[in-house]
Amino acid sequence: MTKEYDVKDVDLAPAGRLRIEWAEREMPVLRLIRERFAEEKPLKGVRLSGCLHITTETANLARTLQAGGAEVVLTASNPLSTQDDVAAALVSYYEIPTYAVKGENNETYYKHLHAALDHRPQLTMDDGADLVSTLHKERTELIDGVIGGTEETTTGVIRLKAMAKDGVLRYPIVAVNDALTKHFFDNRYGTGQSTMDGIIRATNVLIAGKTVVVGGYGWCSRGIAMRAKGLGANVIVTEVDPLRALEAVMDGFRVMPMAEAAPQGDIFVTSTGDINVIDKHHFERMKDGAIVCNSGHFNVEINIPALEKLSGRPPRRVRPSVDEYTLLDGRLIHLLAEGRLVNLAAAEGHPSAVMDMSFANQALSAEYMLNHADELENTVYAVPEDIDQEIARIKLQSMGVEIDTLTSEQEKYLSSWEEGT
Repeated sequence: MTKEYDVKDVDLAPAGRLRIEWAEREMPVLRLIRERFAEEKPLKGVRLSGCLHITTETANLARTLQAGGAEVVLTASNPLSTQDDVAAALVSYYEIPTYAVKGENNETYYKHLHAALDHRPQLTMDDGADLVSTLHKERTELIDGVIGGTEETTTGVIRLKAMAKDGVLRYPIVAVNDALTKHFFDNRYGTGQSTMDGIIRATNVLIAGKTVVVGGYGWCSRGIAMRAKGLGANVIVTEVDPLRALEAVMDGFRVMPMAEAAPQGDIFVTSTGDINVIDKHHFERMKDGAIVCNSGHFNVEINIPALEKLSGRPPRRVRPSVDEYTLLDGRLIHLLAEGRLVNLAAAEGHPSAVMDMSFANQALSAEYMLNHADELENTVYAVPEDIDQEIARIKLQSMGVEIDTLTSEQEKYLSSWEEGT
């Protein structure tokens, strides 16, 4: 067992190991990559620090990176997303130093980030860009030793592109989030299902017949709206982008400003990557008993300080992931999972089958970065198309699905400009 770790209880490891093995059954793409990595050792001797949600799926990614020869250290990317039994198993069975405790406070969270950076990483793997940001602001002496990195989520990509635009990003990053096999599937199908799972586990309310207000209509919000509708909800979408708003209308949803939706909604879900999507003036118009939650990366999409001021008293914990705020006029507002990722804080996060593709992108992008960093500038890059295509091909193969291939005649036609009507 590794001695470098901070987990809740190492005695939880046997249960974590069983869950890691269960998740692996739904991750055939990553398993095939692990088999190749074990033979070829493309990451041999590379120090890799990952700031990721410590879940069963992440454990299988870490095992794959380790099989490829990487010296892996993990830390949590969110204080409430850690699965403590998985963290224990990573330490006990797989000898991967892990710094993650569900419910850790802000001070511990950043202490864990620094512990991961003490590993002197040559590759970083981030989910939300906290590791990269801390490295650039507080541990700049380590940057010269970094070859490159990868980023998992929309919020992190937004932050990293802002750093690149300002000219302060000091090594190249591959935006795994932007891979088609990531955001088409993980963000839409994974976030959609797991968010509704989190809401139902936290509250046990019937979704059918409720009015669900979805903040945003990016890929994550599309999935949430789709799954809420499938459960029988009346769905309202709020947006600031006219194209996305138009798409939501064409998809059959009502679209309106959040202030207009506030008195109509029973359940509110944000997933935009921006701050104060639900703000003070929205709380002031909500129904008694409204349920509010967030599925974006950081707990800033809901203005919790404003809610606290409207209440004037500490909330009451009425269920494990439900805080009840009593407003000064007597109305109740229920905040789920302290405004953090409801799908991870109140449930288990994305199903393993979609994380299979996301983490296949992570593993292959780490290999790509190691092989091509010398050719790359200090900016944010898309996942190479051939990696995306290969992951989709392997996933189809694992599902027993076959597709057509172009004939030489068809390829010639598509590459020619001379053929017409």
